[in-house]
Amino acid sequence: MAEAHQAVAFQFTVTPEGLDFHLSREAVKQFYLTGVYSWKKRLIRAKNSFLTGVYPASPSSWMVVVMATAGSFYCQVDPSLGVISRISRHLPESRFLSTEGRTVVSAVLFSTGVWLSAVLLFRQALKLLLSYHGWMFEPHGKMSRSTKIWVALMKVLSVRKPLLYSFQTSLPKLPVPSVQATITRVRAGRGQGGPSVVGRGWGFTVSPSPQYLESVRPLMDDEKYIRMEALAKEFKEKTAPRLQKYLILKSWWTTNYVSDWWEQYIYLRGRSPLMVNSNYYAMDFLYVTPSHIQAARAGNAVHAILLYRRKLDRGEIPPMMALGIVPMCSYQSERMFNTTRIPGKETDTLLHLMESKHLAVYHKGRFYKVWLYYGGQHLRPRDLEQQFQRILDDPSPPQPGEERLAALTAGERVPWAEARARFFSHGKNKVSLDAIERAAFFLTLDEEEHGYVPGRDGCMDAYAKSLLHGHCYDRWAPRDPPAPAQHPPCPHPLFLPRWFDKSFTLVVYKNGKLGANAEHSWADAPIIGHLWEFMLGTDKFQLGYTEDGHCRGEPDTLLAPPQRLQWDIPPECCAAIESSYRLAKALADDVDFCCFQFSDFGKGLIKKCRTSPDAFIQISLQLAHFRDKGCFCLTYEASMTRLFREGRTETVRSCTSESTAFVRSMSDPRQSRSERQRLFKLAAEKHQHMYRMAMTGAGIDRHLFCLYVVSRYLGVESPFLAQVLSEPWRLSTSQTPQQQLKMFDLEKYPDHVSTGGGFGPVADDGYGVSYIIAGENLITFHISSKFSSSETDSKRFGRNIRQAMLDIAELFDKPADKGG
Repeated sequence: MAEAHQAVAFQFTVTPEGLDFHLSREAVKQFYLTGVYSWKKRLIRAKNSFLTGVYPASPSSWMVVVMATAGSFYCQVDPSLGVISRISRHLPESRFLSTEGRTVVSAVLFSTGVWLSAVLLFRQALKLLLSYHGWMFEPHGKMSRSTKIWVALMKVLSVRKPLLYSFQTSLPKLPVPSVQATITRVRAGRGQGGPSVVGRGWGFTVSPSPQYLESVRPLMDDEKYIRMEALAKEFKEKTAPRLQKYLILKSWWTTNYVSDWWEQYIYLRGRSPLMVNSNYYAMDFLYVTPSHIQAARAGNAVHAILLYRRKLDRGEIPPMMALGIVPMCSYQSERMFNTTRIPGKETDTLLHLMESKHLAVYHKGRFYKVWLYYGGQHLRPRDLEQQFQRILDDPSPPQPGEERLAALTAGERVPWAEARARFFSHGKNKVSLDAIERAAFFLTLDEEEHGYVPGRDGCMDAYAKSLLHGHCYDRWAPRDPPAPAQHPPCPHPLFLPRWFDKSFTLVVYKNGKLGANAEHSWADAPIIGHLWEFMLGTDKFQLGYTEDGHCRGEPDTLLAPPQRLQWDIPPECCAAIESSYRLAKALADDVDFCCFQFSDFGKGLIKKCRTSPDAFIQISLQLAHFRDKGCFCLTYEASMTRLFREGRTETVRSCTSESTAFVRSMSDPRQSRSERQRLFKLAAEKHQHMYRMAMTGAGIDRHLFCLYVVSRYLGVESPFLAQVLSEPWRLSTSQTPQQQLKMFDLEKYPDHVSTGGGFGPVADDGYGVSYIIAGENLITFHISSKFSSSETDSKRFGRNIRQAMLDIAELFDKPADKGG
């Protein structure tokens, strides 16, 4: 028990001779080092906050201004035009300041004022420049004079290397589109302003904005469309003007008129299970597993994540930049760590801590608390491997009710909120639950083996399902029979090894493969993707492993072992766990997943077709869906709005009149190849335009959503908004970003491609499709649906996607091997 004694700085014993003190030098040393580290971190944060606040200026520029002012005085030239003399006269009298000293202080104060004024001027100029989005609408390979001037000015103002939040206060606000632009077509002429076109054109014509009625036209027959037109007209003329005024008012006093309501009403007020319905997952390298030792891979992965968190805390991660000069909002990164979604009866809340020094770990039905620091420093990878191996080697059985406790986070939110308030608000249960909810993140050491195995059908499907909802069929196998439990055990000792409320759960499988399950309310997938790329790159190319697969270095054997969390779960709580488990298992069993690699071609060939890879895939999905179901449906593609402050996402309605015309031509033998090519190009151009409009704040759905929220606040009934918000998204799609960080050269290491991630189906009778364009010759698709729907079949849809991709490629006379 030497480790336990080191945790106590001093002990004393009462003896006949008096008090006998025993001082632990090691413990005192650790307290001292922890304090030094804490103050060092505070100073670094303060320094970086200052550098962020004065960006694009720097402390050295302040020194230049001071020296220039002092040099002017030395040359008997007063650059302040008498202001310095006035400041000197108003300084308080002091015997420590001579006349020359007062002049120097006054000059420094004047120089500081000039410098701060310049900082404010530069930041306003930067904000104005970032409001320009005309660059996004330039023809490929061409650049207008306005954009060239804008690029030059951006480079001048961004010459200093930015920190993560350097551009935050300079980012423009998300504009509120006009009701006319959202519902019916509007054209923006030369030099035209207004909310619908703010920041997109400086003196050139902007194409028509996307609008609601146009987006639903290919999905409705004439009778339904005429009825919808009437509802839209009534709404636009009678109800919308009042709602729009309130929304514009909100946009004036909030940073982003959408984000807070989107988080609150779309995510936190949802009462259905997070598992499958909201959370999403990320996968490991496709072909490579750096180490097959579970504890070692976990050690390197956790250490890499901690390195990322330290950079994030200090703001030292460079912001994401489009074209290398256009910053994206970094707000969502703030709650990546130390964050948990707390269940409530009516609405959930997000608990976010500034600091957390431990990790919550789950293995074989048991929960542990692992400290991440020793002596004020992160545990090294080899020390973390040792701690995780201790957990893997622990023969103790789960406590009664502990094994499937995480099922509470997988079920309905109201029963979990009630169980949390009743059984986890006091005593050892509260202490243990706090250890999980206040952890940096959650780690599962899984007993399954997953990953890509060439020639094994269904291996990627099982991998995806495991990450999306965990396993509902693993069983703890004791080495020795446990003693009889004091409480009656929960029936069927099965478990769900994911804590779905945590910001993210890192999953490490028995064969060394990794994965993650992320909660959606605090941020969108590209944020986790950024962390994921850093972790994978750092794990493989910086930390590395020994020849036998262990983490590098020697472990500190004196480290205190992981702390086993203690629970006292009564039979009533066991019943609540069982109820949540049954619901979660039914939900998990209903998920039909198909994850496959399309390797016939990738973005290299697609670009030769003179279209964007995303537009090519989206049109392929429309063709595949039409072949799969024989009809078109409302299609959701996620687009980001992070060019604006606190921006999250906007919807691109990918099922357009242009794309449906192309799809119909593919099944019409009378249509020539050239006509199909023409229709495809029109559909691709329309899709690219809609994507750009969504990114620049002129989308449809977030505006309509906010108008609906305002109508509910005011008690206004709108048949039009009720109809819009009730329409199901039977095809929900998303592209996973690739190489956001460029931690390594993918051309040099082509076998280190990522598999991306995916999500569950949004509609009971629909498909969820995620895809990642990895390299020049690989696209990975993640397709989800439900077995309970007779209309869907994920594998069938996957086959249709593959064939649609090949058919469109063949259309452009690009050879493709159909055997892939």
